[in-house]
Amino acid sequence: MSFISRYKVRLEEGFDHILVVDGVPVIDKSKLEKLLTKIAKEFTRKGAAIKPDDISVPWNDNTGKSNGYVFIEFRNADAAAYALNEMNGHPFDRSNTFLVNRFTDIDKYANLDETYVEPQREEYHPKARPSFHFEHLRAWLADPLGRDQYVTYRGDEVSIRWHGRPSQCEVAHEDHQNLRTELYVSWSPLGTYVATLHRQGVRLYGGPSFQLQARFFHPLIRLIDFSPCEQYLVTWSHEPIVVADDMPQGPRFFSPEDEGNNIAVWDIKTGHLLRTFPAILPEGEGSKKQMAWPALKWSADDKYTARLTPGQQISVYELPGMGLQGKKSLKIEGVVDFEWCPHGEKDREDAAKASKKPIENMITYWTPEVANQPARVTLLNFPDRTILRQKNLFNVSECRLYWQNQGDFLCVRVDRHTKTKKSIFCNLEIFRVREKDFPVEVVELKDTVTDFSWEPKGERFAIVSSSDPNLGNPGQGTTIKTDVSFYQLDHSKNDFKLLRTLAGRTTNTIRWSPRGRHVVLATVGSTSKSELEFWDLDFNSDDAIKKETPKEDWGSGIQQLGMADHYGVTDVEWDPSGRYLATAASAWTHTIENGYAIWDFRGQEIEKQLLDRFKQFLWRPRPPSLLMKEQKRTIRKNLREYSRAFEEADAAEETTVSAELVAQRKRAMDEWNAWRVRVAEEVAEVRRARGKRGESPAHKQEEEDKEEIEVWIDEVIEQIEEVVE
Repeated sequence: MSFISRYKVRLEEGFDHILVVDGVPVIDKSKLEKLLTKIAKEFTRKGAAIKPDDISVPWNDNTGKSNGYVFIEFRNADAAAYALNEMNGHPFDRSNTFLVNRFTDIDKYANLDETYVEPQREEYHPKARPSFHFEHLRAWLADPLGRDQYVTYRGDEVSIRWHGRPSQCEVAHEDHQNLRTELYVSWSPLGTYVATLHRQGVRLYGGPSFQLQARFFHPLIRLIDFSPCEQYLVTWSHEPIVVADDMPQGPRFFSPEDEGNNIAVWDIKTGHLLRTFPAILPEGEGSKKQMAWPALKWSADDKYTARLTPGQQISVYELPGMGLQGKKSLKIEGVVDFEWCPHGEKDREDAAKASKKPIENMITYWTPEVANQPARVTLLNFPDRTILRQKNLFNVSECRLYWQNQGDFLCVRVDRHTKTKKSIFCNLEIFRVREKDFPVEVVELKDTVTDFSWEPKGERFAIVSSSDPNLGNPGQGTTIKTDVSFYQLDHSKNDFKLLRTLAGRTTNTIRWSPRGRHVVLATVGSTSKSELEFWDLDFNSDDAIKKETPKEDWGSGIQQLGMADHYGVTDVEWDPSGRYLATAASAWTHTIENGYAIWDFRGQEIEKQLLDRFKQFLWRPRPPSLLMKEQKRTIRKNLREYSRAFEEADAAEETTVSAELVAQRKRAMDEWNAWRVRVAEEVAEVRRARGKRGESPAHKQEEEDKEEIEVWIDEVIEQIEEVVE
């Protein structure tokens, strides 16, 4: 090879910065400008900034329409490579998806030699990665002791601890340099991540050592919300988004199109920004306007998220593209609120079976009385938008929607007013969703309902009601008298029967155990009352014979297990197992006796911590069990065999604790007796030095051993009775 040919400068081809984008809609020239603008907008939103002038559209001269693909020219090859990675497979609209290739690859693959050549086997060399990539994000579920975790936030410190028997309670993570927050902490719905909020955005931690898993840049963030399946995250800041000229660009950051918005939707696994929205404040002239949160409500399967424009419409967006479902919103005049129907265990089991058709979602909303139209509750199937059931309501002041967690029942709490509008009373409109034609049962109440709660996985509910005249305008230190009532579905009559009413309480909060059956009635946020009542609704009946209980005795099983008090309680929460209850007094509400306490389901105090500047206590959630219904039934059938191992462990724990306590008390008594003898000898020595009689400890002990008994005897000498007129 000659010297000139060896060092000859070879010019670049000059086409590496050009991409071919297929999957573009076929249009005529009248829609060209609109198409180019939309394509440029989609690329720019993903961080590959282009202008409409950078796009070339080939035309079919015979039809006068485009060929369905375009050429895009970028600044350089690196920008083109970035756009290729981000936009290939990107959904442009409902029926078109971008397929992106390099312009130079067309000639390369057109002239590809199809002769097969066996590749050489290369030796495998593992890449060095951070340790947290190898950690299982749900490793805490494999704890051999079956313990739960909880997080506490005190001052500037965040701590995660294990909860179990006294000897098993230990710190799971307490690295204040790594895991810290500036506002509050939050678990994801299935417990996979713990989120911390900072001025720059939000961070997600996970794994046994709680390493950083993801971060999302949203300055001055104030609120976050996870989707039910932990695939997406919603963030909100009271400050509108501002994109500076020197800010980084890309799918993980805001673009100029996001400026002025307050709400952002993120993909947790990729970290990509999906879409932003402006905040919607309630209408009115009030000086204090509070935005409804969560601003986006998710379907149970994470396929859809919906946003309410009060009085106008519900906009449903389809994931992961965040495009408007059906290309139009649900126009509903006067709409006030809506909720998605949750999916139950049976729904999840059916979804796991390939032979079953996909589960359809359901959405319910209510509209107030407008002109001559009555108020109305509507159940809507999704995504076909078929109306399943409507119920007209009259003289309505307010409605609240409460779904049972398995999606079997929907309760609409209707606050009604009399014709003079001087008094308010309440009705409960209960939809039996799993039955044909969605029958509705009505529970009429005379008092105002302040709290409503369904029993998880059950057919019972509890309400807190009151007729106290101070209810509407409670003064400082005023205690509102309330009644707590329990209801259960009577299948023979197809209505809900009152089981029992607990009158004359101060309860304002109901907390059911996640397993049902047990419930806690609490007085939260009061400066004068802080009572906790622990109740068992099946005290006299076993789960196996629960259905055989005579109907007239349904309420006889409601039994109080215990009473407790936690001064200044602000938060009440059951652990995922339903065996323990945590109460907290947060410094966010007051600064007196802040801290937390843990109780068992009978109301016995297990642990109490008084901590200044204490703010937050949260149990770590657990995902749904992977066991099938038959496996659970087998475990219940053989529960006594499984319980033996736990009873032996409990007995060993009590024996160990008792032995340690006895040894500790004996050591303390020995130390006390030794100290007494030593001090007595020192006193005797001092007395002898002063010339006084010094008594030895042994002589003093003899004096102490003597016991003097004094007996008083009362004797009646005379008794006179006198009648006074």
